[in-house]
Amino acid sequence: MRPGSALLRLETTASRKGVLDGAWWPRSRDVGAELPALLSALVAHLGPVSRVGLDAATWEGLPTRIVVDDHVVHIDSFPVGDDTVLVTRGDRDIFSLLVVPPDTAPDAARAAMAQAVRADNVSDAEQILIDTGSGRGPVG
Repeated sequence: MRPGSALLRLETTASRKGVLDGAWWPRSRDVGAELPALLSALVAHLGPVSRVGLDAATWEGLPTRIVVDDHVVHIDSFPVGDDTVLVTRGDRDIFSLLVVPPDTAPDAARAAMAQAVRADNVSDAEQILIDTGSGRGPVG
């Protein structure tokens, strides 16, 4: 992954009619290293974030909370799969982000992120990763 490449994309329209609200391409599965930068970027675009939901089976060292810009963000463990992160702004405003696997080739990652932020997207995160060749695919 090139330094300075886009790691977060959010839907550019306010309609939020697509299945996903954005996409995130972390550099690793180390949540302590990846989550602070994601949350700082989200806070800059969305305002205060209160909760983040991740699949504990997928992320290394999942904390119960993290402090971003002097604000506590609670970390919830949900069986959402390794392809999704849920971000809560306020009490009930939930944003769903595609998570592109860290080892994805740049062209496939960019294609997945572009599809995820389209306002007319009807595919879920898993299908986008399959369609763009960003997923892990069958093993064996």
